[in-house]
Amino acid sequence: MARPRLLVVSMSLPVTAKRTGEESWSFTMSPGGLVSALLGLKEFETKWIGWPGVDVHDAIGKKTLSITLAEKGCIPVFLEEVCDQYYNGYCNNILWPIFHYLGTPPEYRNDATITYQSQYEAYKKANQIFFDVVKEHYEEGDVVWCHDYHVMLLPQYLKEYNSKMKVGWFLHTPFPSSEMYKTLPSRSDLLRSVLTADLVGFHTYDFARHFLNACMCILGVEATSEGIVDQGKVTRVAVFPIGIEPERFINTSELSEVVQYMKKFKNDFGGRKLILGVDRLDTIKGIPQKYQAFEKFLEENAEWRGKVMLLQIAVPTRNGIGEYQKIKDQCHYHVGRINGRFGSISSVPIIHLDCSIDFNQLCALYAITDVLLVTSLRDGMNLVSSEFIACQKAEKGVLILSEFAGAGQSLGAGAILVNPWNIKEVSSAIGEALNMSHEEKERKHKINFQYVKTHSTQQWADDFMKLTLTNILCSKLIEITTSAELGAGLAATLELPEHDVIQQYSKSNNRLLILGFYGTLTQPMKNQERRGDGMNLELHPQLKERLKELCSDPKTTVVVLSRSEKCILDKNFGEYNMWLAAENGMFLRHTSGEWVTRIPEHMNLEWIDGVKHVFKYFTERTPGSYLETSEASLVWNYENADAEFGRAQARDMLQHLWAGPISNASVDVVRGGQSVEVHAVGVTKGSAMERILGEIVHNKSMATPIDYVLCIGCFLGKDEDVYTFFEPELTKKAKSLSSSGSDSPKKVSSTIVDLKGENYFSVAIGQTHTKARYFLDSSDDVVKLIGKLCTHNNA
Repeated sequence: MARPRLLVVSMSLPVTAKRTGEESWSFTMSPGGLVSALLGLKEFETKWIGWPGVDVHDAIGKKTLSITLAEKGCIPVFLEEVCDQYYNGYCNNILWPIFHYLGTPPEYRNDATITYQSQYEAYKKANQIFFDVVKEHYEEGDVVWCHDYHVMLLPQYLKEYNSKMKVGWFLHTPFPSSEMYKTLPSRSDLLRSVLTADLVGFHTYDFARHFLNACMCILGVEATSEGIVDQGKVTRVAVFPIGIEPERFINTSELSEVVQYMKKFKNDFGGRKLILGVDRLDTIKGIPQKYQAFEKFLEENAEWRGKVMLLQIAVPTRNGIGEYQKIKDQCHYHVGRINGRFGSISSVPIIHLDCSIDFNQLCALYAITDVLLVTSLRDGMNLVSSEFIACQKAEKGVLILSEFAGAGQSLGAGAILVNPWNIKEVSSAIGEALNMSHEEKERKHKINFQYVKTHSTQQWADDFMKLTLTNILCSKLIEITTSAELGAGLAATLELPEHDVIQQYSKSNNRLLILGFYGTLTQPMKNQERRGDGMNLELHPQLKERLKELCSDPKTTVVVLSRSEKCILDKNFGEYNMWLAAENGMFLRHTSGEWVTRIPEHMNLEWIDGVKHVFKYFTERTPGSYLETSEASLVWNYENADAEFGRAQARDMLQHLWAGPISNASVDVVRGGQSVEVHAVGVTKGSAMERILGEIVHNKSMATPIDYVLCIGCFLGKDEDVYTFFEPELTKKAKSLSSSGSDSPKKVSSTIVDLKGENYFSVAIGQTHTKARYFLDSSDDVVKLIGKLCTHNNA
């Protein structure tokens, strides 16, 4: 049986290319935890898509490199002129500092061509290039796994191309707090794109929590234990701590060559205790803080001078960038000062190496180290900690670990956790580690070794892929499960079959189209402009002519059914030949006539003044919130307020309402995504539909049965009963439809609605968990559908 295919997309390939001739290339293995993690993923046929580490501008070079890389399962992405502003610009100059709590850097002052906007445009273009490569190599059934902040826009591009594509996204750095993330230009675009993925993964719970908070605060969406809920779509957010290949390090540390290195190093160090640091030379790694803490230890523990040494391997990363030269100079300054202060002719307390070292030598150092000192100021995971633990067999060295490294949550139980900014605390931790009893070292090592062995790279990748496929399977089950099996009254929801909609429309003689307004006939919600007193709702500009054409068809009756007030519907639809149902059908008119009140006579509205008083109280105390009033319902909306504060205020408001004005009132309280609505019992779009239909039938003196219904909306859950009103099995029963302008209801024959299953289409916008039969992604799809219906009318 063929293995499923996995397309891994990351900034860099697992190999770095170097040109050795016009048609020849050499390769070296790229460093990093992601490479070692995914090399162990055996269940999939993996293709790796990424930048080859070199710019190639000629056609021959691109062709030969692509052919050579294909033999290694790699597919190159050629970024060319966009690379600098994309990688060094938006990725490393803007995203990376914000994600590591370093703040938003100032714009370049000496080059007007390099701005936030130009770098973001390069970022978008680069993500588009990645998308083009994925699209070229994608085969149906492939899983696409996007990695890190370099490709945050890629999930959206992929899902827009193929909504059924399996897409995961994983972040290998920290995700900052919402307050830090808010400073990022284009913050909303990146979040919305990531949320289109099926599964979003982080190293630690803190990173996932910060992501959820950012989505809630910035996008106003709801978070659950499963992830983010946005317009009915659930994006799973989960924690996957990355690991290493422990067997690789365990086996290497037992090689004879490595054992010889161990003996040599011990002899070279002259019996001194070894404190080891292995870090990239980076501003976030806290190497200067490490040196200051070690200096403090030597100051306060004279008995350890000459008996302990700190070996720091500082692997160079970005030598061409000024900030990295600055941190390098700072480290050298500390080393020179401390060695001059505490060194002797025979030994110095610190050895600092500005280079990487051979893998076998590194494993030998890990194996003989007494204390591994990790003082990261911010770190995604820090796999050095795991590598050290895997190589420790005889020594059982102690791990001192920064609480700001992702590994702090994974390995904290077997380590000494420290705040790297607290020099005194780190100094004390060094003393504790050097003086720790053998039994305590054994206990701590056993805890962490078991974790490292269990949580390997293989386990990390397996867990992510299994959950990705589980999410896809659950989506499939929703499509094939019957409403009875779901047990929640939700029918199987499928993507709208446009061909069937148009074909049945063309065959029918008396069509009824019921359309919502907000989110259905407006522009997509994220593009809506808002004002302080509520939504400034306006018809989608591309719909105006098409809707007018649709309403002019004598075989078609169009009803706009909305929660909006009469004046808003008049403003947007007054020129169309259609029916308007305002305030969930409490008021009704044909655009050629006057508004008619359809509020049931028995409805008690005495509660409105009391509820309005409570809503005004909370509006004054919640900046950005506003009150929407109508004759039969009241809505308090906090979509423009701080999301967390708004939710807290909504909870308090509900307590005030139940304890006061609605304690004995016959009302329904509906908690929306960012709103609280109070209306009389039974005020729903479905309950109003019978009255609306009766008015239409009476007004048009309708004789031909309605044989086609298309109902499209983006409705609250309590209004979804409108989707089931016209279900064919219900319309077979006789309906008493009240006529307008009569004290006694006028009976309308059940033959006025003669609807077959294939002629009824109920459609929810942006929601798959719904009572509607079908769904569309956004109001842009509604525009396209109405355009096709109009094209048929002209045919």
